[in-house]
Parts: sequence; structure tokens; C-alpha cells
Amino acid sequence: MQIAIVGAGIVGAATAYELAADGHEVTVFEQRGAAAEEASFASAGLLAPALLTPWAQPAIGANLRRQLWGSDATLRLVRGAGSAGLRWLWRWRQAGRSPAALAQLAALAGLGRYSLARTRELTELLQVDIETSNGALVLLRRPDCLERVQPTVTLLREAGMSLSEVDADTARLIEPGLSADTPLAGALYAPDGEAGNCRLFALVLRQAAQDLGAQFMFGSKVRALGQAAAGLRIAGEDAPRRFDAVVLCAGLASAGLLRPLGLRLPLAALYGYTISAPLREDTHAPQGAVIDPLHRLIITRQGQRVRVSGGAEIGHGGGLQHQATLQTLYLALSGWFPGGAFASSPQVQVWRGARPMLPDGAPVIGASGLPGLWLNTGHGACGWAQACGSARALADVMAARAPAIDLQAFSAQRF
Repeated sequence: MQIAIVGAGIVGAATAYELAADGHEVTVFEQRGAAAEEASFASAGLLAPALLTPWAQPAIGANLRRQLWGSDATLRLVRGAGSAGLRWLWRWRQAGRSPAALAQLAALAGLGRYSLARTRELTELLQVDIETSNGALVLLRRPDCLERVQPTVTLLREAGMSLSEVDADTARLIEPGLSADTPLAGALYAPDGEAGNCRLFALVLRQAAQDLGAQFMFGSKVRALGQAAAGLRIAGEDAPRRFDAVVLCAGLASAGLLRPLGLRLPLAALYGYTISAPLREDTHAPQGAVIDPLHRLIITRQGQRVRVSGGAEIGHGGGLQHQATLQTLYLALSGWFPGGAFASSPQVQVWRGARPMLPDGAPVIGASGLPGLWLNTGHGACGWAQACGSARALADVMAARAPAIDLQAFSAQRF
């Protein structure tokens, strides 16, 4: 088939590779000048356990009141949120209280396991180093921190993942760079946890897809999808382009492209921040991924850099960075791993990007309900962790093969 893909982030690049590997003629349209320039540009990097990613799913973590107000507040409503942002926030809160929340968590856990396995297969097949670091440590500053992740911990254990509770001394043996002065009640340790460089792998997948014949059309903004047949209109072009199928991997732009077709996908941008600093001293830096559930942030080691990510804002905020949030990230980096990174170096990269999220925290993968239009979008905070599995499963469905995982929980018809 001749297939068009809209979007060249990590999900779009993975989808392009899988479809090209299946023998399809693939053309990817991306409005930016390169792959992975938006949500995939500087992600936290956590691959597993994906469900321990802050903001992965509304059933995980503290209640909404604690997230919005008080000294531990981690979610902000900023300029541009408006009534739409408030409605989305209400739906997000209701999803976390829904009786179906645990079933959704189980489906996401399954997608995460499958996607991690596929990511590992591809890194071996393509013989690429994606700056992988192994092991994940969930730091418990105080005893009640365990309550924030308990539903996920129970589910992950039931699924067979090794996740053990350790005391503070053991946590510091696992991560020798952890400060001895920062209060620590204990930790959860996942030896099979993993982190890696999302953008690096997106670029590798783009090249691998091109080697299989896929074409990437950068600087090509899709302004409309075909009303009656698989096709799309590119800004600056008079005639529409026709294909046998179109796959929408456009992140936040997906909702706007679907609306004229009568499909309303309740996507919202949950903006977050990352700070990437050059490595200073290996033994003082994180060796794997470290998660702080109290402040909902992640610290990962990515090659010769240390990256800390956190913050959640509904609304564009005028494109301005929130200095208090950045200060929290800097303090977390220096507080947990003093001397591990050059936090004041001119090479430090500060990034604010959108996580395109649906209210229940799960992506949409599969048929749109319209002929020739397929969806692989809305992965939120877990795009990197879910990309390769989502792409492989979608490619199987499009080829009328049974995917390795059940995609019913990710159907667009749930909205």
C-alpha cells in the first residue's frame, strides 16, 4: 500500500519504520525541519517501568487537590488553559476515579512491556547505542510517598515485574551518587528498569526507514485530511495528495486535523520541562533512572549528560518558562546528586515541551472509524516508552494480522 504518515516524532518514526519493513510505500509529512523536534526532542528518557512515569495515568499519584494546591503542588493552570483546559482536567480527574482505571493501567502495563521488548529488538537489529542506562529507583522521601504509586506497584508486581522495597542505605548502594544529606525513608527498586535517548533513536529509526524506501517530507505542514478518501492537503499545495491509507501520528495537532471530519479527540497539552546538563563526575551521577514521586520528577543518565524532568502545566503559558518549576528541577538535581553534573555550564539545555495527553492517560491506536484513516497518537508522558510497541501493533492490524497485544483499550471509540 501507499501510506502517508503525519508526524515524525518518535511515534511517527517508529510507525514509518515498521510499515516500511512490511513492504509498504511510506511517505512521512512533518512540519518541522527534522525528526523529533517537538514532544520527542528532550523527553525524560524513561522506558521502563513506563507506568512509574509521572503523569502517565490519572489513577497514579496524589489526589487532584494535593496536585493543584499546597507545598507539594505539581500541576499548574496557566495562560491559555481556559474553559477547555478546565473541562479536560475534570475528565482527567474522573478517569482516575473510574472503576475501569485499574483495567486501563493493566492495558498500559502490557503495552509498556511489549514496547520495551520491541525497542530492545530494534536496537539490537539496527546495532545502535541509544545511551541506555539500566535500573530504576523510586525514591521515597517520607513513608506516605509510597501511597502515591501503590496502585502501580501492585499491578506491576502482579504482572511479574521485579520491584522490591529497599531501605535508604541499600538505595544509596544502588545509586552511590545519592546525597547522604537529603532525607530518604527508603526506595522501590526495579532492576529491569531502563532509560535511553528518545531523540537519538527517533533519528536512527528515520534513517532506517529511509534505507527501506520511506520518504520524509520535512517542512510540510498538513492543513487538512481528506473528507471522503485517504488523502491530505499540504500547506502551499493546490491539489490534495491521495494514498491508500493515512496514519495520524501528529501529537497535539491530531485533534485539530480530526475535528473537521467529525471526530473529536479530547487531546490536551500537558507541558513539562527538562534540564540536561553535562556529566561532571561519573560516580556522583545517576547510574540508572531515579524517580521522585513527591515532586513528580525523573532524573536519568543519558550518555555524557544527566537529565532531570518534571512540571505539568495546562495551557500554553505564552511560551514562557516557569522559573519556580525550573528552580525545583535544579534543586532536585543538586540535592539528590551533588557534583554529578555541571548544572551551571553554558552547555546546559533547558526545554519546555508539550505532552499530548488524553484524559485517561492512554493513547489511541488503530482504526479511526473512517475509511483509510488510522490513528497512533495521544501517548502523553509515555510516548518514548510506548512508541515501538504501538507502531508494531498498528502495522500488524493494518496488514489484517492479529497484533501481539490487545488494542481494544486504545480504541478511538472509547471517547
